[in-house]
Amino acid sequence: MKCYKKDYPRPQFVRNQWVNLNGRWEFGFDDDNVGEKERWFHEFPEMKKINVPFAYETKLSGIEDETVHHYVWYHTKFEIPEPSQKQKLMLHFEGSDFITKVWVNGEYAGEHKGGYSRFSFEISNLLKKGTNTLTVKVEDSLDPRQPRGKQRWMPENFGCWYIQTTGIWKTVWMEYVPEISLSHVKMTPDLESGTLDIEYDLSIPDYIVSSELEVEAVVFFDGDTVARNRVMVDRDIIRTIIDLRSVHSKKAQWGVFMWSPSDPQLYDIEFRVYYKGVQQDLVASYFGMREIRIDGPNVLLNGEPLYQRLILDQGYWMDSQLTPPDEEALIKDIDKIMELGYNGLRKHQKTEDERFLYWCDVKGMLVWSEAPSSYVYTDYSVELFIKEWIDIVKQNYNHPSIITWTPINESWGMPKIETNRTQQHFSEAIYHITKSLDNSRPVIVNDGWEHTVSDIITLHDYDQSGEDMLEKYINYHDEIMDTRKYHCHNKSAFANGFEYKGQPVIISEYGGTAFVNDEDGWGYGDKVSSEKEFLERFEALTMAIKKIPYVCGYCYTQVTDVQQEVNGLMDIHRNFKADARAIKEINERGRF
Repeated sequence: MKCYKKDYPRPQFVRNQWVNLNGRWEFGFDDDNVGEKERWFHEFPEMKKINVPFAYETKLSGIEDETVHHYVWYHTKFEIPEPSQKQKLMLHFEGSDFITKVWVNGEYAGEHKGGYSRFSFEISNLLKKGTNTLTVKVEDSLDPRQPRGKQRWMPENFGCWYIQTTGIWKTVWMEYVPEISLSHVKMTPDLESGTLDIEYDLSIPDYIVSSELEVEAVVFFDGDTVARNRVMVDRDIIRTIIDLRSVHSKKAQWGVFMWSPSDPQLYDIEFRVYYKGVQQDLVASYFGMREIRIDGPNVLLNGEPLYQRLILDQGYWMDSQLTPPDEEALIKDIDKIMELGYNGLRKHQKTEDERFLYWCDVKGMLVWSEAPSSYVYTDYSVELFIKEWIDIVKQNYNHPSIITWTPINESWGMPKIETNRTQQHFSEAIYHITKSLDNSRPVIVNDGWEHTVSDIITLHDYDQSGEDMLEKYINYHDEIMDTRKYHCHNKSAFANGFEYKGQPVIISEYGGTAFVNDEDGWGYGDKVSSEKEFLERFEALTMAIKKIPYVCGYCYTQVTDVQQEVNGLMDIHRNFKADARAIKEINERGRF
């Protein structure tokens, strides 16, 4: 895309002037929590060095200490030639877990609570000419009320929960922003009408005369200008619609270029803010024209039935855990997943680096976007989850590759939902909050079992016999859907008081087969001893699901091994365990 800049952290909202602060920082543990009292933000004590953005638990951080430290500090310096009166300097954190406090030149800039979404501070009034200091304190814990995803809340790994990630784990960067500027743009494609609905959120000083302020969108495809729209700004948030249909286009048969996995066509778009006819701000972006909707038992993409061949992707790496070692690692994962014959992935318990979503958009990889779970139900956990989930949806809304929101997995954080009406209300609230922000995508509020309200009924089933799985879902469809028969051990498809209403059905976790090896670790069912045995089981399970007439997709567990969970199609170093061509052939055989 025209807006692409390598390593740029926010690829759908791009400005030219930015500074990457990743690199070697000073770092220290504050186990006695004395740093604030001793004013480390004024005089930072010499302790350790760390490679930002890697968490101290990882090898790439340069520290590799897996023990729990609840309070950690960071310190770095940056240069400002001359503070500008006409530009703001924004400091962005792509992800820092969990409570992050920030000081610039010893002055408090602000704090943020949450571990997975982006947050920012304007630091313009804290700057000075020359060398400036940035000091960060992060407070984290093993509190299961926090949205923590796959981070353990016990001192050691257990089950499918892994080493904790503390503090900064995504890019830290700065951006120069004009005084009159765009804060956010929300883009919603309407394929039926061939239009793009745009909502602008602007930052406008009080002295500006609104009648002389305008915002313009210019749309390009393959280098050609295809649409232009300019509107007067009379308030901070305005909406407009751009008609993309072109009867004169020799490239688009129906006037609009559509995005799909087989042909992921994307438009470039530029947003320009003018005051008194002079350009004040320029932001580059892109979008895809696609429609995802439910039609009875089918999921439709651009009006055609979509059979989803997904794989569970937890986004872990050997030496950096949740943080990708570089942008090339993200691209490599997508390419490997496509090499295995999958058309999509379920990003599990993680809000991934946004560059990953950019490459999914460009390459045509479908994505289910999932929230990191908390693991107990309290008023505090509800408050934390709702706030962070809203931030995640708003942050990633514009990516065409995201076709489904999956806020909760397997009743994590609401363990009594089957019978507890309070927890059921919470799940319903999350569904409706998500739909109020985005009514264009399906929402699966509790993936796997014990559904309340959901646009797709998803079932997790780790039966290791294809024959048994086929027989269960063919012969006991009604019993599973009315919960007379539990599909997964002691778990039912619906919570008490809720019923099946004809939605699409997807087996959204299955497989998880591990190989026998010399290492500790687990998979689902008995381990296989050879590639031949693995492929036979993989084929039996996958083809059994494809033979279930009312099931319109599946999600295999999983892309790679992760720490003690050794059931990936690749090991943690991204080496295939079985012939990728054979797996691809099975995935692509039959069902659309």
